[in-house]
Amino acid sequence: MWHKLSLILLFFYLIVGCKNSKKSETQTLTEVPPPELTFSEANRLVRLPLDCLQTEYPNKLNQTLQDSTHLGSPQQLHPAFYGCFDWHSSVHGHWSLVSLLKQYPSLNQAATIRNKLIENISDKNIMAEVDYFKWTGNKSFERTYGWAWILKLAEELHTWNDPLGRDLAANLRPLTEYIVASYVEFLPKLNYPIRVGEHSNTAFGLSLAWDYAVVLNNQELKEAISSCVDRFYSQDAECPITWEPSGFDFLSPCLEEANLVRKIYPQDKFKKWLNNFLPQLSHPQFELEPGRVSDRTDGKLVHLDGLNFSRAWCLYGIAETLPEYAHLKGVASEHITYSLPNIIDENYSGTHWLGSFALYALNHAH
Repeated sequence: MWHKLSLILLFFYLIVGCKNSKKSETQTLTEVPPPELTFSEANRLVRLPLDCLQTEYPNKLNQTLQDSTHLGSPQQLHPAFYGCFDWHSSVHGHWSLVSLLKQYPSLNQAATIRNKLIENISDKNIMAEVDYFKWTGNKSFERTYGWAWILKLAEELHTWNDPLGRDLAANLRPLTEYIVASYVEFLPKLNYPIRVGEHSNTAFGLSLAWDYAVVLNNQELKEAISSCVDRFYSQDAECPITWEPSGFDFLSPCLEEANLVRKIYPQDKFKKWLNNFLPQLSHPQFELEPGRVSDRTDGKLVHLDGLNFSRAWCLYGIAETLPEYAHLKGVASEHITYSLPNIIDENYSGTHWLGSFALYALNHAH
């Protein structure tokens, strides 16, 4: 009798102990402090875009040639955005410098940064960029990843309380307006979303474009994006996040979609949608292992560092919209902590772009 009672009591204590252990682990994860963009970290991150902004080679032009008149060096073809290996990385490299200057005007190389921004984002250079988009065969150039980063750069300049910010925003405006018009024309024609984990991911492109439309109160663009969200994503359920990541992902198809929808839908509607789309996120014990990078000298494999940063900003965003999902902040912080120490090295395959992703994640951490 006493033997049986002892076994029952032991079993009870083991169950309670396991529950308390899990609770403790969850509390520890939730309470992991998010990484901070300190002055020291800002000076470290600024090196990445600053070192490549006017570095012309190596370069990936990603262009379709109609005839020999389309041949030219990267700087001849893209006098504003010719550095950082490819066009879109150059664009978000400029965004990074503006974002860092806004947060820390006394950066060690602030004067150099301002001079390079003035040199690159001149009215003449931007008109040349617009002309490139208008060449035959270039209508889909950088659609929609590079388009989205142009709008993010324009938003950052618009909200920069500095005379230089106003001047650069005015210089960029012809390209900004061209991209907005391109979105409004293209989105009704897109019958299906693109759900991959790389550049063409529809949700990511719409997410950055939405931010611009909200800040600048562009109703036409907001309506075009809202319509897409309803058409593409309203009925989605049970997103297979366990299939992620693919080998070269730098965006999470599931989380980027959730991050977009949270911006469009009212809070109650988003919560209901998210419970159908990613029900496991509501569990306080939810875990998601960071993407593991095996070789940071490989330009494709290092994408997974970018995935960790992009997952982080999505998870922070969801927790901001739904406070009861605060446990996701710890998961996000784990992802940043894994990749952040590894992006400052001599491997140009990662350094030409990863600083922007790290910064964007850090900007969402608080």
